[in-house]
Amino acid sequence: MQNIYQNILKAKAINNKLLAILLDPDKLRNAAIEQLCSKINTSPATHVFVGGSIVSNGATEALINDLKKFTSLPIVLFPGDVNQVTNKADGILLLSLLSGRNPEYLIEQHIKAAPLLQKSNLEIIPTGYILIEGGVETAVQKVSNTLPIPQENCSLTVHTALAGQYTGKKLIYLEAGSGATESVEIKTISLVANAINIPLIVGGGIRSKNKIKEAYQAGADLVVIGTAFEEDDTFFD
Repeated sequence: MQNIYQNILKAKAINNKLLAILLDPDKLRNAAIEQLCSKINTSPATHVFVGGSIVSNGATEALINDLKKFTSLPIVLFPGDVNQVTNKADGILLLSLLSGRNPEYLIEQHIKAAPLLQKSNLEIIPTGYILIEGGVETAVQKVSNTLPIPQENCSLTVHTALAGQYTGKKLIYLEAGSGATESVEIKTISLVANAINIPLIVGGGIRSKNKIKEAYQAGADLVVIGTAFEEDDTFFD
């Protein structure tokens, strides 16, 4: 597997926009994986992210094993906790919840994962994760026991993203949360994209191709979609 992060950097340098499909192992327990992968392989997707706020033990690895049979796209862990770490993936977004102040998701989960990561062949990509208010209380908010940044507080979002960059994060991830009814506002994406010089990921509440296009135009380097893709077989038609 090629270097995932270097490929993201190269894509950013030439303004080649990337797309990840986010898959929640618990939601896909009884899914037809071959059919799902066929749908992914014929889409513009460049990556597959796997993870969720709450996932049953072993479900992540089982899903990745199945995905590997039917797609050659890089599979990247998007873990809610240490139990979702598996060496079967190609890489991991090592998420620090910068928008919250709960030490469990700023550093504690990382300490628990460290011995597993040390023994793994995963490409580890330190990622600053910023939860933005998405119109509903999301699973991330409930599990992490943190409040999202209000949509209108753009300056706090920008300063949080910059703090992530300055403390060594390789990616910034603006997220409205799985199942969000509102996506991250275009103004916020644009302000963050103009403030940082590391790649910017945007996800949550993106339910149309037009929303993807708007996020790209605002400065997102990689857009993540999940629920809309899973629920609509004609999303990219």
